[in-house]
Amino acid sequence: MVPAERQLQILCKGVVDLHVRAELEERIREGKPLRVKAGFDPTRPDLHLGHTVVMQKMREFQELGHHVVFVVGDFTAMVGDPTGKNELRPRLSREEVVAAAETYQAQAFKVLDKNRTEVRYNSEWLNKLDPTQMIELCAKYTVARMLERDDFKKRYEEARPIYVHEFMYPLLQAYDSVELEADIELGGTDQLFNLLVARDLMPRYGKRAQMVMTMPLLEGTNARVEDGKVVGAKMSKSADNYVGITEPPFDMLQKLMLVDDGVIWRYMELLSSRPPEEIAALREAVLRGEQGVIGVKELFAQEIVTRFHSAEDARAALERRRSVAAGGLPENIEELQVASDRDTIPIGNALALAGLAESTSAARRLVKGGAVHLEGEVVKDEQLKLERGKRYLVRVGSKNRRFAYLVVG
Repeated sequence: MVPAERQLQILCKGVVDLHVRAELEERIREGKPLRVKAGFDPTRPDLHLGHTVVMQKMREFQELGHHVVFVVGDFTAMVGDPTGKNELRPRLSREEVVAAAETYQAQAFKVLDKNRTEVRYNSEWLNKLDPTQMIELCAKYTVARMLERDDFKKRYEEARPIYVHEFMYPLLQAYDSVELEADIELGGTDQLFNLLVARDLMPRYGKRAQMVMTMPLLEGTNARVEDGKVVGAKMSKSADNYVGITEPPFDMLQKLMLVDDGVIWRYMELLSSRPPEEIAALREAVLRGEQGVIGVKELFAQEIVTRFHSAEDARAALERRRSVAAGGLPENIEELQVASDRDTIPIGNALALAGLAESTSAARRLVKGGAVHLEGEVVKDEQLKLERGKRYLVRVGSKNRRFAYLVVG
C-alpha cells in the first residue's frame, strides 16, 4: 500500500470535517485496508454531479487499496431523510424506491471501480429488525441529542411538528455502519450529524467507532455569486437544480454552460481533474482579459461530458451548441430577470417583460415565425411555459439576433 503520509495527504485534500485525523493515521498505519462506507438514498432514478463529489473521494480510497461499500438506502429512502428540511419530507412508496434503486448500481460504476466496490442494500438487514431490536436501537440514543440537530431544534422551538419516524432516520443510517462494521463513513457536510450518530452508536453494539469524513456540498445549477460568495441551495433532485450523470451529452453540456460565470469556478474546484494550479491560472487569465469565461466553461463542460460519456460525444455536444449562432455564442450575454407570481410563465409574457419583444402578441408572432430559440432549439409552441427558478438561454430574431439569459424568479 501507499505510505501512510502520502495516503493522508491525498485523502485529506478537500475534506471539510474529519473525525478524527489521528485515528485515520493510526488505522492506515495498521496496514489493513479500511472499510469505507457511503450511502445514497434512491429518491429519484439518477445520481447527479453533487453525489460524485463524495464518490470521487471514495474512488481515491479505492486507488489507495481500501475497500468501498456503496450502500443503496432502499429502506431509509422510504423513511425519508429530514436533513436540511424544516418540514416533514414526503414519504416515498416501496414501488418508487425500487424503481429508482434499479439504476443506482450501474451509475455508481461510472465513478467507482466495479471490481473494488461492494454494493449493499440496507433493506437486507433493516427489514429483519423485529420490534424488540428496533426498541433496543431507540434505547441507545436520547431525544435530547436528537434535538441538537439544527433542523429539529428549529422546528421544536417554533412549535412545528416533528414526527417520531424522523428520529429513526439517523438511527437506521447509523445501524448500517454497525451491520457493515465500517471503519470510516463519507458524506456531504449536511450529513455530519447523521454520520456522528453512527460513531456514537457503534461502541454500544461492541463495534469499533467509525471515523467520519465530510466533503463540500455542490451548489445547484441555479446558484449565484453575491458579495464574492456562492449563494444557492445544494444540488439536489428534489430541487430540480441538478445535472444527472446519465443525462444525454448535449443536455449535460447545456446545463453546465448555463451555470453562472462566477459559480463555474466552484464547480471546477470540486469536480475537475485539473490540478488546482491550472484552475487558478485559468481564473487569473479571465480576470486579466486574456481568456474568455465562455471558453473556460466549454473546457470544463467537455471534461465532464467526456468523463460520463466519451470525448466524441463531448465534441458533438459542443458543436451542436455552437451551431446556435454562426461563429458560436457571444462572449458577453446579458442576464435578464423576469418576475412571476406563479410556478410557470408563458414564453410570450416572459419575452415581453424582459424587453425582448415589444408586447406579448409581438412575442407570439416571433415564435410563430421561428425567430425564438430556447437552449439552442427553435420554439414552436406559443404557449410554452418557463419554470420559476430556472435560467434559460434565449435567442430572439433572425437577422438581428439578440441573446440573453432569461432568469424567471
